[in-house]
Amino acid sequence: MTATIVAGGVDFTVRAPCAGAVWLCLFDGDTERRIAMVRSGDVWHARVDGAREGTRYGFRTDADPAKLLVDPHAVTLDRRFAYDPHLRKPRIDTAALVPKAVVTAPLPPLDLPPLFRAGGLIYEINVRAFTMRHPDVPPAQRGTIAALAHPAVIAHLQRIGVAAVELMPVVAWIDERHLPPLGLGNGWGYNPVVPMALDPRLAPGGIAELRTTVAALRDAGIGTLLDLVFNHTGESDLLGPTLSLRGLDDAAYARAPDGTLINDAGTGNTLDFASPAVRALTLDTLRHFVTQAGVDGFRFDLATVMARGPGFDRDAPIFAEIAADAVLRDRVLIAEPWDIGPGGYQLGNFPTDWLEWNDRYRDDVRRFWRGDGSAGALATRLMGSSDLFGDRTRAVSFVAAHDGFTLADTVAFATRHNHANGEDNRDGHAGEIAWNNGVEGDNEDATVRAARDADVRALLATLFATHGTILLTAGDEFGRTQAGNNNGYAQDELLWLDWEGRDRKRESFVADLARRRAACASLADPAIAHDATWLRLDGQPMRDADWQDAPGFILRLRDATITVDRTARTVTLTPSDQPQIA
Repeated sequence: MTATIVAGGVDFTVRAPCAGAVWLCLFDGDTERRIAMVRSGDVWHARVDGAREGTRYGFRTDADPAKLLVDPHAVTLDRRFAYDPHLRKPRIDTAALVPKAVVTAPLPPLDLPPLFRAGGLIYEINVRAFTMRHPDVPPAQRGTIAALAHPAVIAHLQRIGVAAVELMPVVAWIDERHLPPLGLGNGWGYNPVVPMALDPRLAPGGIAELRTTVAALRDAGIGTLLDLVFNHTGESDLLGPTLSLRGLDDAAYARAPDGTLINDAGTGNTLDFASPAVRALTLDTLRHFVTQAGVDGFRFDLATVMARGPGFDRDAPIFAEIAADAVLRDRVLIAEPWDIGPGGYQLGNFPTDWLEWNDRYRDDVRRFWRGDGSAGALATRLMGSSDLFGDRTRAVSFVAAHDGFTLADTVAFATRHNHANGEDNRDGHAGEIAWNNGVEGDNEDATVRAARDADVRALLATLFATHGTILLTAGDEFGRTQAGNNNGYAQDELLWLDWEGRDRKRESFVADLARRRAACASLADPAIAHDATWLRLDGQPMRDADWQDAPGFILRLRDATITVDRTARTVTLTPSDQPQIA
C-alpha cells in the first residue's frame, strides 16, 4: 500500500520517476493542504502525523501542478470517476473533478486455498445489471456486490450448477470521452483508471463488502473469479484525461520507437509489461484481492498484452513472476488470449497451467447448429479442443459471452443492430456467426419462436455436454436479450436482467442439464483423457466421410452417452445410471 497507517499518522509513498517535485494533497472537505514530498530514487515519501484512516488524498507533480492525480495503489475512492473535458486540458485545476483516494486500514489477511479449480461451470456476471431488476433483492442493495450474497441469488446459482462466478470489472472505471455527449455511459467497466479501488457504486462497503460476499458464496460451494483489465487504462490516448499514471509515471504506457502510444488494446493506450513497475503493480493488485477478499482467481481481459514487450512472448516475465509468488501460484488464471495488435491472436499459447477463453469453440459450435459446420469440428470442440491444448483441457468453452450477441439474440438476429451506440452501427463484431430463423428480430410467429427455442436448447445442451471448464453468461439461461445489439457496453439499462419476465421453462431446462452434467464426473475433469466411442446416429461406427457430412453422432464415454442430432435439433446428455431424456 502507498498510504500506510503507522503510530501517530500515515506514511505516504508514490512512484514518480520523472518528476522534479511531488506534492501530497490532503483534503478536508474542499480545503486542500499540500505537503512537499521527499525523493528516494524513483519513489517519493511523506510522513503525516495526525493523518488517519479515512483521510482523503491525492498527488500533484511539477509536470502540471494543476492536475490532481489518483494514487495508482489506492484501494478506496470517495466517489466514482466521471469524465469531464477539463480532465485532459493542461493547466486547469482538476481537484473538484477527480475522486480522492481514502486511507484504508487493511483487513486481516486471508490464507484460503482456492475453492474453484479448472472444470465446472463459470457464470459470468455484470454485477450492476444482474440484480437491478431482481424482485427479491432489497432496492437499496440492487446493483451491488453485496446483492450477490442474497439467498435468492445464491439459490439460483446453485440450481443451475454454478461452480464459480466471474465478476466483470468491479474496480472504478471512467466513461470513454465520446459517450457523455451522447447521453451514454460504460456499463461493462472495461476502462479502469487504478487497478485496486472498487467502484463505489458497485461496492459502497468497499473491500469488506467484496470479502463478505466472496465468503457467503464460498459457504454455498461457489468460488469467485475477478475479471481484471491490465491491458490499458482509462487515460486513453493523448487526447484522454490525466488522472493517475499519465501524470506520475507516463513510461507505464508502451510506445513505438517514434514515441507514439502503442494501441494494441484498441483503447488509445497499452500498458507496457516490459516495465518491471507495471508488473509489480499488477502483482500487488492480484495479491490484494486474494489476501483481502479471498478470491479464487482471475480472468485477464486482452491478456496477450500482458506478455508483450512489444511482441508476444510465451515466456514473458509476468508468467514466471505469478508462478513464483507464494500467494498467487495456486490461483485460477484465465486468459482472453488475444488483442488487436500484431500477432495478437495467441489461443493455445499461454502457460500450461492457465485456462484460455476458446472462441474457436463458440464459432464451431454455432456453425454446426446454423447448418454450415461439420460434425468433426463439433466433436473436437466437445471433447476439449485437443488440437489447441493437447490432452489436458485448458479451454474455457462458451457459446455466448458479454461481448457479442446474447445466446437468445444469436438465433434471432443475423446482423448487429448497434445504432443506439452512436457509431452508425460500425462498432461490434460485423462477422459474428448468427442466424435469425427466417425473420430478423422479435417475432410472435409460433413456428419461428419454436425453432429459436430449439436452437437455444441445442446450444445450451452442447455446452453442458462439453469436456472441461464451461462458461455461461448470466441471463442466457433464461433468455436475456439486447435487441440485437452485440456491443452493449454503452447501454446500461439494456443490460439489466429481466427476472420477472424470464423464460422459466428454459431455466428449468438448464437446471436439468446441470444435474446431468454433475452425474458425469469425467466431463468436468480437465485431466481425464476419455476413452471415447463414436457412432453414427444409426448406431454404426463413424466413417471418415461422416465427420464432414453427418448431421450428428453418438458419443459414448465411461459415465455418459451424448447424442447430437442436428436434424432433430437436439442434444441428449445421459449419465450411465439415468434414463435418456432429450
